[in-house]
Amino acid sequence: MARPTKEQRLQSIHDEAMREFDAIQSAVRDVRMECLADRRFYSIAGAQWEGSLGEQFENRLKFEFNKVHGAVNRIISEYRNNRITVDFISKEGEEYDELADTCDDLYRADEQDSNAEEAIDNAFEEAVSGGFGAYRLRAEYEDDEDEENDKQRIRFEPIFDADSSVFFDLNAKKQDKSDAKRCFVLTSITPEAYEEEYGEIPVSIEKDVSLSEFDWFGTDAVYIAEYYRVEEKTERIRIFESLTGEEERYSESDFLNDETLEQVLAATGWTETGERRIKRRKVRKYILDGSRIIEDCGFIAGNCIPIVPVYGKRWFVDNIERCMGHVRLAKDPQRLKNMQISKLGEIAAVSPVSKPVFTPEQMAGVAQMWADDPVQNYPYLLANPVRNLDGSIAQTGPTAYTKAPELPPAIAALVSLTDADMAEILGNQQQADKIVSNISGDAIEMVQQRLDMQSFIYMSNMAKARRRDGVIWLSMARDVYVEKGRKMKGVRSTGEMSSIEIMRPVMNEGELEYENDLSEAKFDVAVDVGPTSDSKRQATVRAVTGMMQVVQDPETQQILASVALMNMKGEGLTDVRNYFRKRLVRNGVFEPTEEEAAEMQAAAQNAQPDPQALYLQSAAQEAEAKAAKARADTMLAVANAEKARAQTAETLAGIDRDDRDQLLKVADELRQPSMQNPASAPPV
Repeated sequence: MARPTKEQRLQSIHDEAMREFDAIQSAVRDVRMECLADRRFYSIAGAQWEGSLGEQFENRLKFEFNKVHGAVNRIISEYRNNRITVDFISKEGEEYDELADTCDDLYRADEQDSNAEEAIDNAFEEAVSGGFGAYRLRAEYEDDEDEENDKQRIRFEPIFDADSSVFFDLNAKKQDKSDAKRCFVLTSITPEAYEEEYGEIPVSIEKDVSLSEFDWFGTDAVYIAEYYRVEEKTERIRIFESLTGEEERYSESDFLNDETLEQVLAATGWTETGERRIKRRKVRKYILDGSRIIEDCGFIAGNCIPIVPVYGKRWFVDNIERCMGHVRLAKDPQRLKNMQISKLGEIAAVSPVSKPVFTPEQMAGVAQMWADDPVQNYPYLLANPVRNLDGSIAQTGPTAYTKAPELPPAIAALVSLTDADMAEILGNQQQADKIVSNISGDAIEMVQQRLDMQSFIYMSNMAKARRRDGVIWLSMARDVYVEKGRKMKGVRSTGEMSSIEIMRPVMNEGELEYENDLSEAKFDVAVDVGPTSDSKRQATVRAVTGMMQVVQDPETQQILASVALMNMKGEGLTDVRNYFRKRLVRNGVFEPTEEEAAEMQAAAQNAQPDPQALYLQSAAQEAEAKAAKARADTMLAVANAEKARAQTAETLAGIDRDDRDQLLKVADELRQPSMQNPASAPPV
């Protein structure tokens, strides 16, 4: 049987992709429609009246008092004030790994160059408001206009309307979608742009997740899709051992590329000791529309689908992935609030003054007087009497009075209940805004903690997404950042720039090695979540200052004061906090980071000696020298005295006993003062 042509193979892939897409979209359509409706509800004017409720109030006042928007913005602001960062750590648990720090610096540089905050913030906002957001990583050329520059950098890009444009296969159950085998990312394009770029009449992919009731313009667009397919291949690895016990592993491709490899191994004493089968994972990307595959982009960098999903709240029910954000449960109370305010507006629009009702005959000749009364404030008003057929007066006053509108008791009760329900669902952020002079700091902290609990789940899910994008980035970097001698920009954790040379050759114990070899970068990815609110810093300051009142040790008080000042936040305190951080590190209170340890070592090597310390050291050395000289003089004097005594004894041996005794007595008398003060002893 003849092998299929390229066109037939691509058509088969397209047919399979369309069947998968229809199955995925039909399964998650209702959930994604709710996510889209939630995002519209909180962000688009008029969207809170979408659906049957708006039809019931079609010819009536429709006010919107959007309290949901403020609650969502508070969570978004909380995240932006306490961003989540990615950190690469050694799999062996080593505290310091230079290659891991290199990856950290390159990752931060890619974030900075591609304005990653826009992509990540958009995904977080869509997740908090609707329940699902996403962003992508892409390898792009550094300079598209330089045909000789093949170097690439990894970019972070936003995906807008992710709930209606990003679809993973139904078998992917993990939250980060690391187990996904298929992924569709839909992009809209105008028919004119499609025809200009591809030269054919466009056929759009059928997209069921869409709403446009309160959008004031047409959305004539064609949808095309990026289609990612994971291809796994089992590869045989053969293990060889040398005569000296060394081990080498070779894949089947190694033997295919070098036909003499097996003979060389056998001739040099290598023997095959075993084999292992491993799975190689690659991702292939296609661009397709509703009728065909437009482009086969081939295998992309890395072994992961480069789409990072972000969830607000997520769970599986009836084997269907479901998610929602902060808006869903507050929609009904918000609608009820809008209805009540709209009703109150209608009541307020009706005049509250009781007006008299007259017949036309009663107003004849005096209508202008009644019309001018609100301005002229006449002391009295006239009206013609109502007469019977015989001319007699039937009535002299107004025939009736209009009734002022009354507020229904049910509305008054519902207004207070609705406010309480919304505060319970969204978090009573108004309490956090109140600053009362007689409220304690602990009470304020408890209020803030309750608000923080509303946002904690979103911060936790965002941390899972950031960890996933670190894994994706690392897998791409191992394929992209491999050029020997390539110099790249890095960004340290302090924000300072650094220059990194990829695959820099270095000599290590006589052997040539390559530094910053990212092809060997296999690390675990951790995330660092900032404090959930500034109140935690304030709580730390309060706790530390409270401890200072009971601690008596001056050194401990100084340490506690430094900790308090380091945690204070305010305008112009950044340098102060950094100073006390360094001070505590120098004193051994905090463990230094790798960068701080390097800075301390460099500072110690370059430090100038203290003049006062040098003076004291010199004075001590001088005093020690004088003491040594005095000890030496004493020993010399004692030796001279002993020598003199010996000479005296030798002299006495030649004279008479009586004379000798007399001379010894004189010698002893002379020797006694010399022993007490050797320096002043006369020579013998």
